[in-house]
Amino acid sequence: MKCFFLVLVSCFLPLVSLASSQPNIILLYSDDAGYADFGFQPGCVDDMKKLTPNIDSIAKDGVRLTDAYMSGCVCSPSRAGLMTGRYQQRFGYDNNLPPGTQNGLDLKETFGAKRLQKLGYRTGIVGKWHLGYPAAFHPNKRGFDRFYGLLQGSRPYYPMDEPTSDRVIQENGKTTKESGYVTDRFGDAAVRFIQSNKDNPFYLFVSFTSPHGPLEPKKEDLKRLAHIQEAKRKNYAGLVVSLDDNVGKILTALKECGIEKNTLVIFTNDNGGQTQLGADNGKLKGKKGTLWEGGTRVPWAMRWPEKIKPGSVIKDPVISLDILPTVVEMSGSKVSSEWKLDGRSLLPLLTGEKQSLPERALHWRQHGPKGNIAMREGRWKLIYNRRTKGSKPELYDLSSDVGETKDLASVHPEVVADLTKKMAAWESQMKDPIWGSGAPGHVGKKKAKKERRKKNNK
Repeated sequence: MKCFFLVLVSCFLPLVSLASSQPNIILLYSDDAGYADFGFQPGCVDDMKKLTPNIDSIAKDGVRLTDAYMSGCVCSPSRAGLMTGRYQQRFGYDNNLPPGTQNGLDLKETFGAKRLQKLGYRTGIVGKWHLGYPAAFHPNKRGFDRFYGLLQGSRPYYPMDEPTSDRVIQENGKTTKESGYVTDRFGDAAVRFIQSNKDNPFYLFVSFTSPHGPLEPKKEDLKRLAHIQEAKRKNYAGLVVSLDDNVGKILTALKECGIEKNTLVIFTNDNGGQTQLGADNGKLKGKKGTLWEGGTRVPWAMRWPEKIKPGSVIKDPVISLDILPTVVEMSGSKVSSEWKLDGRSLLPLLTGEKQSLPERALHWRQHGPKGNIAMREGRWKLIYNRRTKGSKPELYDLSSDVGETKDLASVHPEVVADLTKKMAAWESQMKDPIWGSGAPGHVGKKKAKKERRKKNNK
């Protein structure tokens, strides 16, 4: 009996050892924030420099990534790529998921949360989902043990009189009472998850709606923004201030639970800033919804005490698809080739084992095979706005022209030819969009209105 017990213990020791060494992972995801609207960014605009001390501390205590991207330029596709570690165009997710659509992220695709569950992680998501409305597509069915948030892409920050089922805040499928300020509710829910899972390795995705519209800051936060005169900018900044306060709650909870040193904290944004609602993208051209740098390049900082050197900087181009392979390797496991991920682990860069990784191509596309498309390889950015009549591929050297002001296509036709070939090879592997502009059978608003008019005149 004693021998049997010893054998049994020896079998479980590796699992116990792995669980005790696995770092916790918290991904803090803001929504539509400007590239130049956080103090840790070297190009931060003056009116925001002192408004994000908690978010800034992540970069100060860890690493700032200068050339960081999302795989999408709008909310829903960027989440699809992040969650799966695969280009979302592989499964027809070029465009935002329209409200009420009876579909969602392909059920054949595996979420990173489910892969982490199998590695012993408790998983949770707080905030915005935007990846499917029918029950089969909900977070609890896709790998998350806990869900506290809304299914749709946005909602008011204050209580709604009659919220729809997709805009009400739910907890694991149960409707919650309309009360309080949404950003505060998400921050508090994240703290509760941390406190209840502090003794187990966990993965927590905090998907804030802030500073996505509507521009509804708290009145008390506006008092801190007397230096901003323009009303829209002030209201936007109020949302960012609330976001930072709640990031502070989360960082404090980690410290109070004694798990700060064994937790990787990532802060980034879901796409380029929405300048129409007050965001500032600094020197970057374009905004949310475009494939210019202002639509896909994002602020990004990571903190992992005693693993990442404080104040360090990573200049390699990185993309949201890299997060899943990175955290899997951090957990002590290996990424399977069967997963067919498109990202790569950043662990060697984070730990300082390597200063740079081999050059690779990064790709973007919106609205399908006739929509806009772009790629980056090394210093070169090729963008082809195919939806603009008469347009041609444009080439930019991002090492000297991050604002994409000087088209070098005619100066370097050989680079254009090489990148165009690689772009076509990548696109040949992608599917047509399942919904939205570019999807087979899609009828645009103008065309639909014209067809209705014809029908009514018969």
